[in-house]
Amino acid sequence: MDVHLDVPTTGYAGRVEVLEGPTGRRVRSEADKARIAAESLMPGVQVAAIARKHGVTRWQVYDWRRRLRQGRLALPESMAPMFAPLMVDEPSAPQRTMRPSKSTPAKVEIVIDDIVIRTAIDLEYLPQVIRAVRTSR
Repeated sequence: MDVHLDVPTTGYAGRVEVLEGPTGRRVRSEADKARIAAESLMPGVQVAAIARKHGVTRWQVYDWRRRLRQGRLALPESMAPMFAPLMVDEPSAPQRTMRPSKSTPAKVEIVIDDIVIRTAIDLEYLPQVIRAVRTSR
């Protein structure tokens, strides 16, 4: 193969590296950005590995994650969080049960993003805690 360099042949031309694959600026849809950001939020996943897999920089992934948290990117419906339905068995015969007093502590688990808070609080404060968690999002 004949290569012509614009430098004298007696001098050092430097190193030439051939890059394969798509080059240039890629335009990604908002759905693609959200999907990649959501994929990087899975437990045990490294952002750098996700960035390499999709051909982006890890800084782009961090930016998309931030935008996802701020609500500026929306998750595709296929990746939206799913919840299990609540199943309640009704007693076959009416039973007399004692209602707990308002000062009875209840065990509560609060999950916000990847943070889990487990605590016991008095039942009279439970509505206030729920309102506080809802308004913090």
